[in-house]
Parts: sequence; structure tokens; C-alpha cells
Amino acid sequence: MGESPEAPSIARMYDFYLGGTQHRAVDREAAREALALRPELVDLSKANRAFLGRVVRFLTGAGIRQFIDIGAGLPTQDNVHQVAQRIAPGTRVVYIDKDPAAVERGQALLEGSDTARVIEGDLLDPPALLSDPRLRELIDLDRPVAVLVLAILHFIPDDNRIRDALRHLVDAVAPGSHLAISCGISEGLGDDARSLTSLYQGAFSTGRSIADVHGFFAGVELVDPGVVTLPLWHPDGRVQDFRPEEMRIVGGVGRKPVVDREFPVPSSEA
Repeated sequence: MGESPEAPSIARMYDFYLGGTQHRAVDREAAREALALRPELVDLSKANRAFLGRVVRFLTGAGIRQFIDIGAGLPTQDNVHQVAQRIAPGTRVVYIDKDPAAVERGQALLEGSDTARVIEGDLLDPPALLSDPRLRELIDLDRPVAVLVLAILHFIPDDNRIRDALRHLVDAVAPGSHLAISCGISEGLGDDARSLTSLYQGAFSTGRSIADVHGFFAGVELVDPGVVTLPLWHPDGRVQDFRPEEMRIVGGVGRKPVVDREFPVPSSEA
């Protein structure tokens, strides 16, 4: 999906759900079909966008000054660099997407920035992603970095490939780095999940549960409150009203443990 101008784009459909303007007729048609199946997709998209803002503010407040946003999609209001740089000017951000149209649009908007850029890359090919010189010019992997993987994992049916990719990313970043994930859960959706899979041309996971999402955080220690329905993660003020049976998107943040560099003092010889 989204590999040709004639095909619907997941990124542009997401922009449509958020009330943006970066979408075409083919995207609107596909999005309306999806909304006919699950009208709450608009609320889920907005909940995910709000989650992104809270995560970036939390991590910037914790001292993170580097972000890698994988599956960033099309630029919309309050992007990662905008949120982070309000708190810490100079924070560096690399946006990554596999959709060439989203990458081209993002590059045009960020042209001239020396702290944020957009590159083409695929979550499922982390060696190529992390070795890209355009990423390495901004991101120092020897220092803590936040890796954001938000609202894209439910478009990847293969859990094993997801786990392998995420583990590679966690192994590659410095201790003290963070991994943020949000993912739709489809356990119990039945025919609707299968219809969405067809609509998204096979790019949709069926039967994934909150326990499955929890398993994606291997190698990191979950920050309280763990993996929860998105409005419940560090809400700003009063928790957003939502129906649990419809807010089928969960997420959390994990921190890569810092290795204790202290060595035991050798005992004296007898």
C-alpha cells in the first residue's frame, strides 16, 4: 500500500483521520471504507498523536536530546522536533519512513534545518537504517537516544520480524536510551479485523493482544505505568473520556538499563 500514486497511502490516510490536508482522493476513499468498519479510527489516531506529544515531553524532560522517529508518516502539527525543541532547543530528530512520497514531503518542509531531517528507511531493516550516513550525521548512537515506533506495528503481521528488528535497535543504542511503542490491538475483532486486512492490502495484523505488544519491549525496562491503553499513559490532567472496547490502541515506554560500571574490590590474598 502506498508504493504508487494510484494506491492508498497509510500515511495519507492517517493524515485524513487527523483532519490534515496531505491526502488524495484515493486515500480518502480507502479511509472512509475503514471508518465504515471502525468509526473509532479517528479517535484512535488522535489518541496516538496525543500520546506522541506526552512521550516526547516526558523523554525530553528526562534529558533525552536525540530522537529517531520510525514510521513518521506525513508532517502534521506538533511534530517531534517541534515538541522537543520547545523544552530543549537543539534537540536532534531524524524522521524515517518507507513511503517515498512522505519522505519527499517531509524533506521539503525541513529543508535548511540543521537539527531535524527526514530519510527513507524500513523498520524491518535496522542495519541499513542505523548505518545511513544521514542519520549518523545527527544521531550519536554512543549517547542515549529515544527510538519512537508509533502506530505502525499493527501494519506488520509478522511478530517475529518485529521482535527481531526492535531487539536489533535496542542492542545498537546506548544504555539509558528509550524505546516508545504504540500499537493497535485486534484480538476479538473477528470479521472486522479481516476486512481491515483486506482493505490495507494485507498490511494489518489480526489477533494481536496487549500481551503481544508487551513482548515487543524485550531488552528494556518498562516505565510506569507499563503497557496501557494510550489515554492512560501519563495523561495531561483529566484522563480523556473513552470507551475501552473502542480505544483498541496501547503503548508504553521502556528504558535500556544502564550497566553498572563499578567493579568489585578484589579480596586480599590470604
